[in-house]
Amino acid sequence: MISIKFLDYAAKCYYEGHPVISDAEFDTLAEEFGYTSVGASVQDGVEHTTRLFSLQKIYEGEDKPPISGDVVETPKLDGAAISLTYFKGNLVMILTRGDGIRGQDISHLIPYFPVTKSIKTQHRILQVTGEVVAPKTISNARNYAAGALNLKDIEEFKTRNLTFVAYGVAPCLSDTYFEDLGWLNVENFYTVLSEDLEQFPQDGKVFRINGNNEFDKLGSTAQHPRGAYALKTRKAGVVTKLLDVIWQVGRSGVVAPVAILEPITIDSAKISRATLHNIKYINDLNLEIGCDVEIIRSGEIIPRVTRRVN
Repeated sequence: MISIKFLDYAAKCYYEGHPVISDAEFDTLAEEFGYTSVGASVQDGVEHTTRLFSLQKIYEGEDKPPISGDVVETPKLDGAAISLTYFKGNLVMILTRGDGIRGQDISHLIPYFPVTKSIKTQHRILQVTGEVVAPKTISNARNYAAGALNLKDIEEFKTRNLTFVAYGVAPCLSDTYFEDLGWLNVENFYTVLSEDLEQFPQDGKVFRINGNNEFDKLGSTAQHPRGAYALKTRKAGVVTKLLDVIWQVGRSGVVAPVAILEPITIDSAKISRATLHNIKYINDLNLEIGCDVEIIRSGEIIPRVTRRVN
């Protein structure tokens, strides 16, 4: 059974830079179990200059938030969010996202970090936010990128193929988000408007109101800005036969059901087992031995039965 404690643990690992499951799999489990906590507290963390909010996630076919007019569409990159703090134009601090309020200080990586170290700005303090990503040709590219932020070995960090892609700056520098991204590009940042982002893993689209004043007036909930959202597509599954159900004890000591499947291949991986979470999940899906079921392997991590196929 996937417990709230496990989701708390998974969130903590992600925001500390060493994820144990993929972002897509976490989103799926969080939605299924009604998990709404965002971020993870960071012991001895450092406060971001400006809070890093998460985005409200909307799946295709669902009602979208009521934002309209001049809206900027950008790819939602699948990596690890960080903030860069510049003091008098010089990079002085890098923080992981943490809980969005405080993050882990990884400023010791500044000399080796793939980002411009000096910018031209009249602001005494400026925070640039974005995503650390790796090419999708690398296996588990998101975990590869996020895990690099937690490396203690500088020499190993220097070998990582990482790119920083900016998607925000605070305080705003112009009237529009589009112009802010243009300024970042002039200052030698890759941004979410750059043309060569297909090389990096993506898990949806981001829609944001272009006008910065309008965006600020809409404000935010406790977790999300009201002027932006992420649109995602539910991953299609593969149909196979449910051969049996066994019960096994997990590392936490919880006994949980596991589906034994007629072997299939998903994303080049051979799948013959999948999680069923608990007896309620089995009953809700009306599963029976011998029925056809749909399997997904979200984020290339944990196979899961999503529905019975009649």
